[in-house]
Amino acid sequence: MATRELSPIDVYTLLPKTNCKLCGEENCMAFATKIVNRVVTLELCRPLLEEQHASNLARLQEMLRPPVREIILGVGKRAVRIGGKLVMYRHQFAYFNPTAIAVDIDDESSNEEIERRISSVKSLSYDYIGQRLKLDMVALRCTSNDPKRFGAIAKKVAELTELPIVLCSLNPGMLEAALAVMGKARPLIYAATSENWSEVAKLAITYRCPVAASAPGDLTTLSSLSAMLQEKGVEDIVLDPGTFFGEGLGQTVDNFTMLRRTACEEGNRVLAFPLMGVPMSVWSQRGELPEVTKWKESCLMSMLITRYADLLVVHSLDGWVLLPNLVLRQNLYTDPRKPVAVDPGLRSLGKPTQKSPLLCTANFALTYYTVLSDIEAAAIDCHMLVIDTEGISVESAVAGRKLTADKVAEAIKTFKVSEKVSHRTLIIPGRAARLSGEIEEATGWKILVGPIDSSGISKFLQEKWKS
Repeated sequence: MATRELSPIDVYTLLPKTNCKLCGEENCMAFATKIVNRVVTLELCRPLLEEQHASNLARLQEMLRPPVREIILGVGKRAVRIGGKLVMYRHQFAYFNPTAIAVDIDDESSNEEIERRISSVKSLSYDYIGQRLKLDMVALRCTSNDPKRFGAIAKKVAELTELPIVLCSLNPGMLEAALAVMGKARPLIYAATSENWSEVAKLAITYRCPVAASAPGDLTTLSSLSAMLQEKGVEDIVLDPGTFFGEGLGQTVDNFTMLRRTACEEGNRVLAFPLMGVPMSVWSQRGELPEVTKWKESCLMSMLITRYADLLVVHSLDGWVLLPNLVLRQNLYTDPRKPVAVDPGLRSLGKPTQKSPLLCTANFALTYYTVLSDIEAAAIDCHMLVIDTEGISVESAVAGRKLTADKVAEAIKTFKVSEKVSHRTLIIPGRAARLSGEIEEATGWKILVGPIDSSGISKFLQEKWKS
């Protein structure tokens, strides 16, 4: 049974039904509902973990197992989870575990270049509607064909960063030289092919590491590789169907799509693993300007993020190449069941006094951070009352009665706004202008209707605000 087809009753019948509330829910049915919606995990049900319920726990784990296996790369706080997808299309439920992005380093680079690239990976950070966008991994490529060199660089990279590492070589001897000096870092071994799969499988089992199976452009061979690795005892597998640009782009997209459909809609367990793409393959084309190649890499990244890739390996570190894809990834992996919202409350922006302006807005994250950005850019000292509109923008909240005069009055009382300001004037968004009379009546405050766009707040305050 596919996970999204489960009902709370399916889960409830296998729970202990003690209604003990140890999980934090009022009863077992409420807990079952959250289990189906992937809000909580089975481990929160303590009675279920007791020995007498072992068979039911096993059945529940099987029922809830995602069509695409979840795999952990690396260890510790910076470990990355990939896969774990429940559905093929985001609107059917939600996507989990955003596409991990790894930046490559080759073992023939100088120590300075290696340190520079790792530092760039670690330092790339961008705040986007309240969330921090970052890179996730490092991919170390063996180009020297020297096991001592590869092992030494692998050890150095592991010491320089806690980020998970992809060890890239088709030579099992090179891979073993690196694995032997990395301790329990749990890197991803790349890659097992039709020529070396048996040796690579032994390394994966010995060092307890996930392994990538690679068969560029050949899904039949890729399926056989996955089956043989599983027969050898390898549980954590990543599938690389090959990444091509130019004339091979259509085949690349088709292969990723077919693999994900096979797992999610046909329940094929042999191919029920995360997918890996290598956009840096565009750098194999010679004779182009670097800017053109970077543009191609960025385009290929965006295509694979939207076409089910769970892990990407890239070369470029330019912001204009990476940031659009980090934003795309974040947008795609937001939960469509939940509006992106910030906590309601009273904020102090800048260094306001009791005489400073008091503005209000909705708690839709994009609205809030847009307003916040414009206020900070204009260096305005003010108070900001964030109303709980259930994560809906101002105009939609007004139309849907999620932003009302009563809600504004309640927020003023709940967050003790009267203690923060000495005046009784509230500036509301221009898109909520039609509520001004109702808000005045409900609150007893004077209401000023602000600009339609938050970029006009500075000019509005200069013209309209009097302490």
